[in-house]
Amino acid sequence: MRIFRPMQAGGKTAFNTADLNQCLRIAFGGTLGFLVAKLTGASYGAFYTVFPMLLLGMVPQLNVAVMRQFLANIGLVSLVVLVGQGLLGDKPVPMTLLVMALFALLFRAMARGPYFLFGAMSVVNLSMLLHFASYPQADVIGMVTSNLGAAASTLLITLLMHTLFPEPGARPARPVMSKSVETRRHEVILATTVATGSFIAFQVLDLQGSLSAQVATVLVLFPLNWRGAVPAGWNRAIGTFVGCNVGLVIQLVLLGHFDVLPFIAVGLWLSLMLFARMHLLEGGGSGAGFAALTTMAILFGQYLSPSQDLVYSDLYRFSSLLVAVVLALLAVYLMHLLLNRFAATRWAEPVPVG
Repeated sequence: MRIFRPMQAGGKTAFNTADLNQCLRIAFGGTLGFLVAKLTGASYGAFYTVFPMLLLGMVPQLNVAVMRQFLANIGLVSLVVLVGQGLLGDKPVPMTLLVMALFALLFRAMARGPYFLFGAMSVVNLSMLLHFASYPQADVIGMVTSNLGAAASTLLITLLMHTLFPEPGARPARPVMSKSVETRRHEVILATTVATGSFIAFQVLDLQGSLSAQVATVLVLFPLNWRGAVPAGWNRAIGTFVGCNVGLVIQLVLLGHFDVLPFIAVGLWLSLMLFARMHLLEGGGSGAGFAALTTMAILFGQYLSPSQDLVYSDLYRFSSLLVAVVLALLAVYLMHLLLNRFAATRWAEPVPVG
């Protein structure tokens, strides 16, 4: 039935050499990041697996502009966590205002277009670090160090993947969309309000074990408007459901051997290859395939260890994420209605330039 399929935007049926190479980059890059995290005993393995997913999955080509935005995102987030959390971590109101201001700047960068990658990666990265920093036992210095280590690892892995599986040629550029000032204002206010509300909710309710749910409330905001958030939320739920079930299948196949790293790596590679293909057939956007990729990255990178399997984390992840996505979409809809009541913040459909 159509209702159980992902809502695709820009989906396609043909699968060419460029798509295959990107699938291989995503699968091998994510698996290498996972292996680096486990072999080094990193406390925050999610960074090592999620970063390659974002960099290899969101942009098919590597160039100076992409690397510059990636490094800028790492520098900004590290500075915010070190200084902001260090100075304001025990002061809820100033910390919330700082987070709101940062979200506004990042969503503004996304709404303008050229720095979308910087804004998107910074929002996701900041959400993860702020989530971990809320733990009573959080080691902020160790967290930032792990973040920097994951960034260095991701850059090396990305360069290696593009060397082994190069892009065969230039891909058609995505159409540049023209937005009115009112539309950009609408998008920034809407996304900032909902993301800040999510931050407050997870802090007040002390939901320390819900990393994936908090990240999901940010990812559904990537379209920056109500019309795009609905399919993004649905795709997120579908992708997470599929990813969690594949994680459980891998767990069942391995049974008591989930602590054997080579077996886990093979299972992860196969699932990433499958979801990378799904991601590219959906057009390479933030669809169900990308949701499944990040699901596997967080499950395997953060929660799987020789002494802990995936069963509880898997089931809890999907249930908490479903609730979080529904509430986030409700907040997006209410903000959309409120902002559209005023001419200065009324949203209009962007039009292609030229």
